[in-house]
Amino acid sequence: MEKVYFIGAGPGDPELITVKGQRLVKSADVIIYAGSLVPREVIDCHKPSAEIHNSASMTLEEVVDVIVKGVKAGKLVARVHTGDPAIFGAHREQMDMLDEHGIDYEVIPGVSSFLASAAAVKKEFTLPNVSQTVICTRLEGRTPVPEKESLESLASHRASMAIFLSVHMIGDVVKRLGVHYPMTTPIAVVQRASWEDQKIVMGTLETIEAKVKSANITKTAQILVGDFLGNEYDKSLLYDKHFTHEFRKGIEK
Repeated sequence: MEKVYFIGAGPGDPELITVKGQRLVKSADVIIYAGSLVPREVIDCHKPSAEIHNSASMTLEEVVDVIVKGVKAGKLVARVHTGDPAIFGAHREQMDMLDEHGIDYEVIPGVSSFLASAAAVKKEFTLPNVSQTVICTRLEGRTPVPEKESLESLASHRASMAIFLSVHMIGDVVKRLGVHYPMTTPIAVVQRASWEDQKIVMGTLETIEAKVKSANITKTAQILVGDFLGNEYDKSLLYDKHFTHEFRKGIEK
C-alpha cells in the first residue's frame, strides 16, 4: 500500500509551502485540502489526473474514508493542512483513526501563521533580556481551553505570545491580557499573513481594540503581544566580537 502525507501548506502564500510538500502535492493521486484556509493556488501544481477534495465541507469520517480508500487502492494521498499541522491542525485524530486501519502516514511540517505574522511585522519573538519564550494559545470559544491554560494564567509570564482564533473577541483578549501586561504593552494584529490582501494593525493593549474594529478585522488573524514588538533589547552574544565560542575566538576587551 501507499501512504498518506499530512502536509503543512504554510500560511497562505503559495510559495511558502516546503519544497518537499510541493513535490508530494505534484505527485499525489488524491489531494484533500483545507479549502477554507488553504488557497487553491497551493495545490494548482497537481497532476491533471489527481482527485481533489475540499475538506471544508467534509466531516472527519468522510476525510478518513477518502484517505483509506485511496491508500488501499495503491494511490498516494496528500492531506494538505493550513500552516503547520501540529498547531491547531486537528490531524492527530485523523492519524489515530488511520492507525486503526493499519494505514501508514508521514507528517511534512509547514510554516505556521504565527511565524508568518512575525515576519510580516519584521520582529523577532526571542530577544536577549526581553523574552526567550513564545506562547502559542487561543481564547476559549465553542472549543474550551483547559483551566490551567487560561489567558490570564499564561499572561503572567509576560512572554512573547501568539494568540490564534481569537480576534473576534479582541475586547476580551485585551481585558485578560491586561491582568498582567501593562496597557502600554505593544500588540500587533495580522490578518491573513502572507496573503495578497494581508492587513496589519499595530498598537498597544490600550488602543488595539478600537483599531481592530476600525479595520473591520473579525477573523483569520493572529494577535501578537509582548515587549518583543518594542525596540529595547540586548544584542546577541553569538556575534559579539568579544564572545568566544566553538567556531570563533573573541577579541579580548
